[in-house]
Amino acid sequence: MFETVLIANRGEIALRVLRACKELGVRTAVVYSAADADSAAVRLADRAVRIGPASSRRSYLNAAAIVEAARQVGAQAVHPGYGFLSEDADFAEICVDNGLTFIGPPPSVMAALADKSSARALLSRAGLPLSPGSVAPVSTAAAAAEIAAAVGYPVIVKAAAGGGGRGMTVVRTPGELRRAYTRTRAAAQAAFGDDRVYVERYLTEARHVEVQVLCDSHGNGVHLGTRDCSVQRRHQKLVEEAPAPALSAAVLDTIAEAALRGALAVGFVGAGTLEFLVDAEEKFHFLEINCRIQVEHPVTEMVTGIDLVHEQLHIAAGVPLRWRQEEIRLHGVAVECRVNTEDPARDFVPTPGRLERFTPPGGPFTRVDTHASAGYLVGPWYDSLLAKVIVWAPDRELALNRLERALDEFDIAGPGVHTTIPFVRRVLDDAAFRKGRYTTGLVDRLLAAPDAASTQRTTATPAPRSASAAEPDITLRRTR
Repeated sequence: MFETVLIANRGEIALRVLRACKELGVRTAVVYSAADADSAAVRLADRAVRIGPASSRRSYLNAAAIVEAARQVGAQAVHPGYGFLSEDADFAEICVDNGLTFIGPPPSVMAALADKSSARALLSRAGLPLSPGSVAPVSTAAAAAEIAAAVGYPVIVKAAAGGGGRGMTVVRTPGELRRAYTRTRAAAQAAFGDDRVYVERYLTEARHVEVQVLCDSHGNGVHLGTRDCSVQRRHQKLVEEAPAPALSAAVLDTIAEAALRGALAVGFVGAGTLEFLVDAEEKFHFLEINCRIQVEHPVTEMVTGIDLVHEQLHIAAGVPLRWRQEEIRLHGVAVECRVNTEDPARDFVPTPGRLERFTPPGGPFTRVDTHASAGYLVGPWYDSLLAKVIVWAPDRELALNRLERALDEFDIAGPGVHTTIPFVRRVLDDAAFRKGRYTTGLVDRLLAAPDAASTQRTTATPAPRSASAAEPDITLRRTR
């Protein structure tokens, strides 16, 4: 095992990785921006290195500063968490070139899978079914129109280098296609520096089901069952559960086995997630593969009893996989909801501000992953995820009731701050959701309902306009 791991992230995932390292006897170091100088991760880490101002481009996306920080603290490995540089093959290669273990798949594998069209081609050759559409990038609007006409509308235009729900445009009629194609290419170039796009059939009433896999560098792999992530707005997930409900055991087993077969076929190493759309006839179609820990990983941990970050660390250290497929057992149901500082009544606009009150829920089989506390400043610089509430129960009905109870206990308040908790309550009250027979169209249906604006709110403050600190040189701080 490593002596020291550098955590190249912030917020709740930095704290999550830090705790896993400490449990395994691994020294921890974190990088932090000027905005996160007082964060929980900085306070609890063995070492902390300030790498830049609040701007993520000049801090958490600054590969050179992160590698220099790893050198300063004597780290042997870098854990990227999720987001930021977690799926950047160039960053992974820079780490390797500097003698650091990147906790994730090999750079060459990541590069092939980060490109959505390349991943589709690779996984299709491994036998995974795709949604009808192009495999290679589509170079002209005319070619996109031909593909759309062949597969039928609606279609979705996707950035080949996209991720995190960005770089996607749904097109419902032929008259919309040319403009959507041009707009998506421009957005992809701006967001990812790569304007290539592909086109596929858009399934309007589908389930978003994903499979967690673990693969080591010795050719071994296991899947840890399924998760349902269909509750999402603008392709951003709000509620996740494991296992996926209301689908037959045979279908879930088939999807999970196909996912593991595909991951092993492309040489995947580490903890990864393969995502699928499941249509009304329970046919599944491969979407993409994520080469990192997922935000929703706790629901899998709750139903399997396996710590996924522990496994990431062991795999990265070269340890053969510690589990065989027949040893993986799923117990009960786990449900997670994301608590974001956003106002559902104003199209989920972010609402930064200082938290005057922050009391998370407790009780049996209730887990809260968060980096926040009373007095914490929710800034405008990063993702609005504040906390994740995860519950477990022997059956789905009790799990949903337990989540409702936990959300009732959660006390968050600050001038101008609103959260997504009121909207999550609407999801939990929805009849189709309670039956487990919901699709990716659930959130849009709720938002279109007459009572869409009738959401409870927390109190809060105006967003700060900019970071208060100027960009510093890289400085090292020993926190303990």
